[in-house]
Amino acid sequence: MDATETDILVSGGGVAGLTAACVFGAAGFSVVCVDPMPPVVERDAEGADLRTTAFLQPAQALLERAGLWQRLAPHASDLQVMRIVDAGGPRPEPRLAKDFDASDISDRPFGWNLPNWLLRREMLARLEELPTVDFRPGVGFAGLFTREGEARVRLSDGKRVHCRLVVAADGRNSPVRRAAGVSVDTARYGQKALAFAVTHPVPHENVSTEIHRSGGPFTLVPLPDYQGRPSSAIVWMEEGPEVQRLAGLPVPDFEASMTERSCGLFGPLTLASRRTVWPIISQVARSMYAERVALVAEAAHVVPPIGAQGLNMSLGDLRVLLDLAEQTPARLGDLAMLETYHRHRHAEVMARVAGIDVLNRASMVRAQPLRDARAMALDTIYSLPPVRKSLMQLGLGARG
Repeated sequence: MDATETDILVSGGGVAGLTAACVFGAAGFSVVCVDPMPPVVERDAEGADLRTTAFLQPAQALLERAGLWQRLAPHASDLQVMRIVDAGGPRPEPRLAKDFDASDISDRPFGWNLPNWLLRREMLARLEELPTVDFRPGVGFAGLFTREGEARVRLSDGKRVHCRLVVAADGRNSPVRRAAGVSVDTARYGQKALAFAVTHPVPHENVSTEIHRSGGPFTLVPLPDYQGRPSSAIVWMEEGPEVQRLAGLPVPDFEASMTERSCGLFGPLTLASRRTVWPIISQVARSMYAERVALVAEAAHVVPPIGAQGLNMSLGDLRVLLDLAEQTPARLGDLAMLETYHRHRHAEVMARVAGIDVLNRASMVRAQPLRDARAMALDTIYSLPPVRKSLMQLGLGARG
């Protein structure tokens, strides 16, 4: 059977995989992108990803290189302030709130927030403009054979692709990673996350608000107005059984519970979407490459949704890969390129995963003395301007 010859095979049609296809296609590389599930691009359609992504400043620069940002900008909500609220006292009410303002370190916002379903829609539209990209929804990765000079990929429809580089952007259970024989280290927290959208009477004023009590953070991220009312995306992390209980509550009871958990900061919250449940883990691949294979995004690293780090780490992977590919296109996918990619990314990934792990475990604590210690630590950090600014720069990836 004849095989398709291409520079790059991207396995995965989620936000990271579609971004990879756009990034490399815009740079002039030929790309085949496959995913067994066609992307869902309507907010209220079955299977829509109701989570949101906050693109931080370095990620936005990569999206501009890919020709994506001009499509996304009209739909984006600025993230000018990140507010941390401690509600760890005996009652669910704010006892400490600290604002981390982007104007302290930059003349631009920290980032820009967009719904994941909309990202998929706009990325697909961009792919249609790129003549070197062949997107095949409904077709998945089925097998891998590599040798020094190329990779041969078998697809679920029986067709084959020969390429110089396979980009594994196919999730935390990556079939490509398994086929390449790369192992992972995983930490489980017993947590799950509820993701959904709400409306509320009090405007969010482009402030992302993370409320800590126990079980994990309750985070409201600004969205554009919905049906004429201020709107936010919420990620509510809790222990698994509690999330399942919350997910099954009748809507009026759920709205009362989430309004209480939000400390009433935005007035009564009204559910504006269905509720989706996501497992929470930390996971790191022991290597970010194998022969002719680069692991990116959740195929390489998974973190709890804290500090908008997840997809921004993924786009950091793509930024390094793209730079290396453009510097020496003749060596695309060879051992030297992939070893350099691993060297540039793996240590930083390990450090960020470890840091987010600490933050998540701190957000879960139930004992009152530990919650009090967490509030004191937040107050101390905020009271030291050099430390506060360094943490904000680190969160943006300024030192990555």
